[in-house]
Amino acid sequence: MPRAAARRREYERSDALVTMPLPPGDTVQGLTRVLAAAMAGEDPAPVERAGLALLTALSEYHGIAVPGLRVMGVRPHRVISGVCTYQLFGDYTPSTQRIRVWMRTAIREKVSSPKALLNTLLHEFCHHLDCTRLGWPQSYHTRGFFARIDHLYHHALATPPGARRPLRWVKRGGVWAIDWAALNGRAASRRPPR
Repeated sequence: MPRAAARRREYERSDALVTMPLPPGDTVQGLTRVLAAAMAGEDPAPVERAGLALLTALSEYHGIAVPGLRVMGVRPHRVISGVCTYQLFGDYTPSTQRIRVWMRTAIREKVSSPKALLNTLLHEFCHHLDCTRLGWPQSYHTRGFFARIDHLYHHALATPPGARRPLRWVKRGGVWAIDWAALNGRAASRRPPR
């Protein structure tokens, strides 16, 4: 939790906002299929064009500037004692309104799954939305932030409501983090109080 009052208010507002207005499903879902098809060719240029088309539709719906997009190769990563301890899937730079996503896995350098790239692209778009439309320059990784990504992600994939797994949370120190093991069915978890 940020200490400065203004940043703390931004954090709390972000944490409380768990849904977002969604554009027409047919448009977003069609563009999501185009993105997945572009990834099958393993060439970043068509993926970049398809990703930009999706970002354009989302931005126009929300009435904000379209962020730039660059699709890169192998994810930047760090290996310590033969173990990958860090990898970057994507990033957003508020000052330039640019998104970068990496389409190849860190160690094996294989093209990532279309769903993984879509999730990263929507994650970075939500940072752009926070900074431009919502006026939240820090764009914190709150529970609300991840819930908004999840809401948009399942809309883009046309996941039926009954097939969606709710996000699960675990407290680590003073912050909440997604409990990936519980979400993937590998452990029991508790949902935090709201």
